[in-house]
Amino acid sequence: MLVKDIMSHFVTTIDEEASLKEAASKMRDHDIGCLLVSREDNLSGIVTDRDITCKGVADGMDIDAMIVSDVMTHDVIWCAENSDVEDALHIMENNQIRRLPVLDGEKNLVGVLSIGDISTQMPHELSGEVIEAISKTGKRKPPMTTVS
Repeated sequence: MLVKDIMSHFVTTIDEEASLKEAASKMRDHDIGCLLVSREDNLSGIVTDRDITCKGVADGMDIDAMIVSDVMTHDVIWCAENSDVEDALHIMENNQIRRLPVLDGEKNLVGVLSIGDISTQMPHELSGEVIEAISKTGKRKPPMTTVS
């Protein structure tokens, strides 16, 4: 099975000069967790809700003054639309990413392959293995505490 057979063709993008508020609003309005970042119609990065939270809000930055390029991931990992799904899954597992931009032969953005696409389109055993592999952090979780 090819990536283009199960990927989402609906892609929401944002300019890298856009404000974090605009990015967060776009994510909320489209009920999505990431935006692909474009610069002059080329894929230049990806920004997630986690990026905004961890690199902006949690670091105490002035988020009103920040733009998407301040928190986005610049080195985008992607796959080709004609790639075999299993190859894309290996990319996602090896890089522990949940959303993989998909490009065509001319490097134009044509979709996104997500954990949701995999879980609804692939056998449950395979999708479970992929989700488990992507979710492993390699770090020991701290003990749970109760706050009164």
